[in-house]
Amino acid sequence: MAEPGAAGPARAGTLNEASSSAEARGSGVDGPVQLKKEIGLLDGVAIIVGVIVGAGIFVSPKGVIENAGSAGLGLIVWFLSGGLSMIGALCYAELGTMIPKSGGDYAYINEAFGPLPAFLFLWVALMVILPSSNAITALTFAQYILQPIWPDCEPPYLAVRLIAAVVVCLLTAINCYNVKWVTKVQNVFTLTKIFALMTIILSGLWLVVNGKTEKISRPFEGSNYDPGHLALSVYSGLFSFAGWNYLNFVTEELKNPYENLPKAICISLPLVTVVYLFTNVAYFVALTKDEILKSSAVAVTFANRLFGPMAWVMPLFVACSTFGGLNGAIFASARLFFVGARNGHLPKAIALINVKHSTPVPSLIFMCSVTLCQMLIKDIYSLITYTVFVEALLTLFSITGLLWLRVKRPNAQRPIKVNIILPLIFFVICSFLVVLPIFVTPVEVGVGLAFIFSGIPIYLIFIYWEQKPSWFRYIIDNFNLTCAKLFRCVLEDTVVETETKVS
Repeated sequence: MAEPGAAGPARAGTLNEASSSAEARGSGVDGPVQLKKEIGLLDGVAIIVGVIVGAGIFVSPKGVIENAGSAGLGLIVWFLSGGLSMIGALCYAELGTMIPKSGGDYAYINEAFGPLPAFLFLWVALMVILPSSNAITALTFAQYILQPIWPDCEPPYLAVRLIAAVVVCLLTAINCYNVKWVTKVQNVFTLTKIFALMTIILSGLWLVVNGKTEKISRPFEGSNYDPGHLALSVYSGLFSFAGWNYLNFVTEELKNPYENLPKAICISLPLVTVVYLFTNVAYFVALTKDEILKSSAVAVTFANRLFGPMAWVMPLFVACSTFGGLNGAIFASARLFFVGARNGHLPKAIALINVKHSTPVPSLIFMCSVTLCQMLIKDIYSLITYTVFVEALLTLFSITGLLWLRVKRPNAQRPIKVNIILPLIFFVICSFLVVLPIFVTPVEVGVGLAFIFSGIPIYLIFIYWEQKPSWFRYIIDNFNLTCAKLFRCVLEDTVVETETKVS
């Protein structure tokens, strides 16, 4: 099956010829042009921790306590959420080592269920999930970096948008230039956010040591054991751990993935769980339940209570946290679209690699462009409401794929093979995350399903249908070739096993 814009054997060679030409490769390019394995174990840990620990734990960790009703029950929910996320991450470690391809869920769904379900995942990720998430993270960074300038009011709308756009472009440029720079930025800002959380934890510990524990003297007072509210509490906790699968998006660039992928997971998830638990303990010691629920930024309220004249550092810490999270998200999400293009589900231009820096420059610029377009939507935050269900559904597809591959390919090489109980538990969890919103937020579920199914005609027209008009093939071929020349990029020399439908 031809990729979008493929013109059959006679025309499909145009980009291949450009890729092999001396002009495209330039002088001084040694060795094959492909993504390099430059991500070590600590870099992998920094990516997972950096993406999970975004602004949420600083700004609004109140979804759990709002439904749990008490600090004690809320802490139990946080612990359970970390444990359940760990189970999911271990299942993804099996998938990532069995199918050592970048692209994460997209690659696993493609392997288990074929190109159409994989394309639908790519379609939703491309149109809504990843660019809107990146845009919101950038806007959060801008709001907090500008807060000290406008301490008593909201920063101007255009100023926030401008700063957010600048930071997206800056991080995209770093990602285009050098993977090592990306990992260094990620490592520095991950350490910064851990330091920020440690200041909160130590401040809470100082209160405990000084006997100021009256706010948690009755930790289970007001607990809400209603199954519906407990379910919503766990739901909020699980989504606070979102991002644990991002290292699976860059498996091909991970050094020794069979060892470092599971190691990074086993280091990151317990670390985040412990930090989340103690951070929430600090919040509960310093603030009442009502103060937490009313606060628009819990960490800032906490700092105002305890840090005195140094309270200004907390908005800066939140900005640093979002900066690091955005860097990791841009790095990982660009690889998803790179792999999708390599499999023929997006134009080939997005599967090109810069010959000098060995980075997927067109994919990164494409991701940046879509993110900037999303920022033009005034109420962009509403998009997240509609995609929460979609993300849960797609994760359910991936874990179902693991179970299906156990049956379909029982003898396949699995460097890591978790006990079957773990994927079954996670399957139940994902099913719960999919079913619950149907009753709680049916409108959002309907819109989410509409997003998914709108990709079917796109797939049929641009991917499945081979006999495309000659003018359409001409436009896409020239677009691909122009991108190759403009960004000095070529197709990957050694392609990890790709979709058989690629021309």
